[in-house]
Amino acid sequence: MPRRPSLAESVGAGRRAARVTIAAAAGFYPATYLLDQPVMAVYALFTPIAFGVLSPVPGSGRRRAGTVLRAWPAAAVLTTAGTALAVDTWSAVVGMLLVGFVLTFGAMCGPRLAGTVPGLQLFYILACFPPFAPETLPQRLTGVAVGGASLILCEVAVFPDPPDPSYRDRIADTLDLAARAARSLIRAGDPEPGLAGRLRAAGRGLRFSRQPAGSRPTGAGLTDRALAQAGSATRRLVDQLAALTEMRPAPADMASQNLLRGTAAACSETADALRRARPGAGPERIEEMIAQFRAARDGATGGRPARSHQVLLGQSTVLAITVSAVTVHTAVALAYGGRRPVYGLPREQFWYARTSVVHLFVIRLTGNLTRRSVVFQNALRSACGLALARLVAGSLDLSHGFWVLLTVLTLGRTTAVATWSAVRAAVVGTLAGAVAAGLLLIGAGQATEVYAYLLVPMMLIAFAVGPLEGPAWAQGLFTLVVSTAFAQIAPVTWRLAEMRVVDVLTGSAVGLLCGVLAWPFGARAETRRSITALLRAAAPVVRATTAAATGDGPAGHGDAADEALRLTRHRLRMAEGSYAQYRTEPSGHAHRRAHTHEETEPDYLAALNFGSRVLVGAYWLPRTDRPPDLPPAALRWARNVTEEAEAAIVRAADLPPGGVPVPLTPPPALPSEVPPRVLSLLTDIEVWLDALATDLRTSTGRRTTRTTRTVRTVRTVRTTAS
Repeated sequence: MPRRPSLAESVGAGRRAARVTIAAAAGFYPATYLLDQPVMAVYALFTPIAFGVLSPVPGSGRRRAGTVLRAWPAAAVLTTAGTALAVDTWSAVVGMLLVGFVLTFGAMCGPRLAGTVPGLQLFYILACFPPFAPETLPQRLTGVAVGGASLILCEVAVFPDPPDPSYRDRIADTLDLAARAARSLIRAGDPEPGLAGRLRAAGRGLRFSRQPAGSRPTGAGLTDRALAQAGSATRRLVDQLAALTEMRPAPADMASQNLLRGTAAACSETADALRRARPGAGPERIEEMIAQFRAARDGATGGRPARSHQVLLGQSTVLAITVSAVTVHTAVALAYGGRRPVYGLPREQFWYARTSVVHLFVIRLTGNLTRRSVVFQNALRSACGLALARLVAGSLDLSHGFWVLLTVLTLGRTTAVATWSAVRAAVVGTLAGAVAAGLLLIGAGQATEVYAYLLVPMMLIAFAVGPLEGPAWAQGLFTLVVSTAFAQIAPVTWRLAEMRVVDVLTGSAVGLLCGVLAWPFGARAETRRSITALLRAAAPVVRATTAAATGDGPAGHGDAADEALRLTRHRLRMAEGSYAQYRTEPSGHAHRRAHTHEETEPDYLAALNFGSRVLVGAYWLPRTDRPPDLPPAALRWARNVTEEAEAAIVRAADLPPGGVPVPLTPPPALPSEVPPRVLSLLTDIEVWLDALATDLRTSTGRRTTRTTRTVRTVRTVRTTAS
């Protein structure tokens, strides 16, 4: 059963329909009846439809108005290009291929551009069809200007939507909760009931899939990259705090209490900086507290305290929480303080801090210029579909051929199954709308005033109901809208409805053909490949990180480690893009598996968390002040446990769907005494590897309890050290 729209969605659709209808009518009627400019009327009508319906620009009314204003020059350029290339079919086809690919591929650079892409493509589509009439270009541009100005005014003045909660406000609210949680852990007694659940729920609320499209920081610039990193680090922070609240007993030593107090202050300060959109103070104070904590924990302040394994785990978890807080603080300072040097922190973690805007955009574009990128696949599929539709419409000399391309543009999906579902519903809706439009045209004849009276209510209904009820209603009602509009511009007969059916059927066939031939399974297969590539790239990073933390690496291994780190970061970005599209695709395959008792789909989000956690460990673990001389037994333990982890990651990458992971065997225990400072370092490595093992097991589709393989080993180390 399809999901019914909520009351809020229905109200929002009605408000948007009212704005678009008023804007379209404000340009169409004067151009048609006062100025007698039919070409201008068409563009004045379709400009609000392009930016208001075909490209529902996200955000508040004022924000949408600004987006339309910035897209206005691009619409004029595309209209001019389409008018010039309409000289023959092949020039229009080549232009359509380039325009379709460049706009769709370039949409990855920011959410605002992505929201306007379908509408911008419509301007080229309208202009590139015969007749070749460059003398009408002033009328076309005037229509674009009038329609755009009307829509901008309506977005601001007619039922303006309130602004969506910004992502920075959501991060700030989550940081406030984290600060309260840290302070509650400092107080004596158990933490408040339900705190862990609220922390994890707040972390899930920061996922991009739960944000309005316009508030997601997905752009290629410095601010969006820094906000995205701040959100990811905040999610990690609250998850770590939730795990700490569930520890029994919670860390009660003075060093942990002081560090938690500083973490709470840093979270509150960062939340305030987010709300003011200004950078806060630098992280030097909390960095100093981390150094003091490590000195106290490692026994550098005197004596060798007898510490249980639980205390060591708690201290290491507190240290990981503080590291996440420092990451959030620094990312927010970069987001609102501009490019600045990152002193005392891992430069690789904030690699974008001193990179120019142009270079950041080049990195985003070139990184996705591969056939394994879903962005590249979507751009190529869309461009080829539109170009093929333009070739077919031009070769067959179809009347109103731009409807063929409009059908491809509106019905194209990322999987063949979803495309077929949309096409099937659209054909049914178009046939029903054509019958109704044919009866209207036969009954009203050439009575233009009838169509003039009907256009506004039909637009209002079509633009309100169509986006909510799906392709059948959208195509059927839009058939009525274009029939009543074109009947006012030129004399028409019932055959206009017939032409509409032929064009929609042709566009549906082209779209379905492209959906079947070009990556028909969408992002599902690519997500599997990208996750596998991520795991393979991360495996050597785990080994290199432990080697750097213990000083056990061979000479000259730094360059190889840096290259592995860069590759893992790139693979993670590719996997995140594939997974983001995968979440938007229909779940029919999963539904069929549930009825055939096949294996469940792997938990891709856990695999992405694994990749992010690998990078965080690679950034921070080597910064630990390791003891000058680690005992050979400690080095041997670290080497063995890392080799086992690396082998487990490779096995997980090679695991076929439905396969069973090979059980992990614990490494040998340390046979001799280990100093407390070495024990602290091993505990940090243990907590990191244990979290990686949990993510790895969850990502295979088997949610297990917390693994104890390294816990047993380090507990043995602790026993021999006591």
